[in-house]
Formats: sequence, structure tokens, C-alpha cells
Amino acid sequence: MEQSIQAMSAIPTRMYEAWNRGDVDGFFADFAEDVLFAELEGTIYRSRADAITAHEQLLGTVMKGSQLVRGEVLFARIVGPGTGVVHSRVGILMPGENEPPSTRYSMQLFVVSWRDDRWVVVALENARLLSLKTMELLESLAE
Repeated sequence: MEQSIQAMSAIPTRMYEAWNRGDVDGFFADFAEDVLFAELEGTIYRSRADAITAHEQLLGTVMKGSQLVRGEVLFARIVGPGTGVVHSRVGILMPGENEPPSTRYSMQLFVVSWRDDRWVVVALENARLLSLKTMELLESLAE
């Protein structure tokens, strides 16, 4: 594989395709064993094995049959020798839905490192993509 922006940009698409097959190992195939992965609700996984274990449970229950749709990489950049960043966004479609609601889109920031002749994810932050209006509403509920 080539150390290119295109090669690192392909990681999210491979992840989305694996999720849609219900393939947890495939979803994490591009992750380093020592990855740091911050999930949208604040959980931090400190290894690929921990992330796989948690997501096997997730894809077997709450997210069973869900699909990742409308995925796109908004930017990717090599920021130093053997280090890059990728920013992607994706929607989550639950069984029976035709279109995910606007509140079910997420954005991810990947930090990738060139190891063993390929890009691997060494850190990932997954965050919910919310409008200012939605954030204001959530804040008003907490008052």
C-alpha cells in the first residue's frame, strides 16, 4: 500500500462497509492494537480488543441491523512523517428507516500512523453532529 492521502481516506469506507455487514472484526481491522478510541457518549477504549468486545455487544443488541449511510471524508491530510488525520461524517440508519434523522449523524476524527507498510488508526474521536438549535434544546432540558 502507498503512503498517500487516498489510502488513509479509504479507512472510514472500509469501516462503514464492515458495520453494514455486522462484521465487528472488519470494522476494527485498520485499528492499531493500542488505539485510543473516544466514543460519542464519552467511553474511552484503550485497545483494539476492548473496542471489539464492546462493539460485539452493541451490534448484537441496540444497534443490531443498523446501517452506516451517507458516509463521506471531508478532509484528510498528512501532518508529518508517517502521521495523518482524516475527518469523516456518517449517518446511522436503524432497521425500518429510510433516512436517518438529523440528530443521528456523527463525525469522526482519525489520527493515523504508517506502520508495517499501511495506515493504521492510532486514535479516533467519534462525536454526534448536532445543530446549534438541537444543542440549545438539550441545554434547556437540563435547566
